[in-house]
Amino acid sequence: MIKFSGKGGVIIGIFQNRNFRKLFFAMFTSQLGTTVGNMAFAFYLLDRFSNQPSYATLAELMYALPTLFVFFIVGVLADRMDRKRIAENSDWIRAGLTVLLFIAVYNEALFFVFFILFIRSAVAKFFTPVETSLVQGVLNKEQYMQAAGLNQTVVGMFMLFGVGLGALAYKFIGIEGAVIADGISFIISAFLIRSCTIPNEVRLPNGKAEWRDIQLRTVLADFRQGIAYIVQYKLLLSIIFGFFIFGIINGGFAVLPIFTMKYKLAPDSYETYSSLFSVFLGTGFIIGSIIGNPIMKSMKPYQMIIGGIFATGLLTLSFGFTQNVWIYLSLIFVTGLILAPVNIALNGWMTELVDPKIMGRVSAWIDPLMMSAHSLALGAVAIVFPRWVNVDTMYYVLALLMFVVSFYYLLVLPRLVRQREAVLVKEEISM
Repeated sequence: MIKFSGKGGVIIGIFQNRNFRKLFFAMFTSQLGTTVGNMAFAFYLLDRFSNQPSYATLAELMYALPTLFVFFIVGVLADRMDRKRIAENSDWIRAGLTVLLFIAVYNEALFFVFFILFIRSAVAKFFTPVETSLVQGVLNKEQYMQAAGLNQTVVGMFMLFGVGLGALAYKFIGIEGAVIADGISFIISAFLIRSCTIPNEVRLPNGKAEWRDIQLRTVLADFRQGIAYIVQYKLLLSIIFGFFIFGIINGGFAVLPIFTMKYKLAPDSYETYSSLFSVFLGTGFIIGSIIGNPIMKSMKPYQMIIGGIFATGLLTLSFGFTQNVWIYLSLIFVTGLILAPVNIALNGWMTELVDPKIMGRVSAWIDPLMMSAHSLALGAVAIVFPRWVNVDTMYYVLALLMFVVSFYYLLVLPRLVRQREAVLVKEEISM
């Protein structure tokens, strides 16, 4: 990543690291294909089954629910087995499942489409913890915030172009073409990961293990160790607790923008304005990511997190009152501008706090917490919308949850940070 020094000079940072560069582009390629494919599929469902918006919500559930079935073993494998091989094989398996998905979509076998999406998403859950652990291993601590900032820039690019590319893919190459592009992205990602030269101590931080050693007793023991590590680390526990609420918020926002355009602000051209939603949010994310690292130098992570979440809550509340599509999009831009530094602070801080030897198990706990809440929110939306609540009410609920998280963090994080700093000072004195 490129960052600006205090003298205005430009310093080439983490992209000089060949392993990080390949891991980054593997993640980017895989995520880009998935984003385009998922967005094209959402447009396909809303177009083909416009009177049944619950189908689009059900598709989102297929991306989220698998976490609840594999989370107990994902982190264990990430810390016990070869992280590089797990990441690569995750891509190859998803590429094979995408072939089956193409056949199911071509034959309009909707049940099998949802089933394959579920299985493919389950395999994808093994990728993130090992990719996070590999990145942590190939960088030094001073580069964690830079990596988090770069990742947020990528998130902004997906938001900026993802829905638009999904809409274009659906319009010009159809849902089948979008699925093919998705499969190709997994193949490219797998080859990039295979080309990485990563030290064994990063790939196998706890020593070499065989598959026959991964027994139920071992899995449960490692699983309990991950829980114990989080519970004993009060600061980490407090941060992770907030991720459950973030999962509910993410679940709501997974479908709310499209529903807002289709059923409130722009029913006759919701595809166009849904794409513009991503453009405005993505632009905000990219700009926020660029200014995020300089801001983090003058603020502590918890200050950025607390203030940013509260401000986002205020903006979310305003969405429910907005009746003009351009005002809505302008507020979305500001939301992206604020959220990017918050995510940089969260992701960079988490990487600093967690011991690399147990990073997989800790990461594996965050995902199920968020995804269970994500699934809960999507299930609630599928049940209550549009029969009992409208989009405005859902925005009010999400805003309330953001206020709850910000006040919770305000009460606990500053105190726990001071306690941690006091412990570190004592350890330095004793050494």
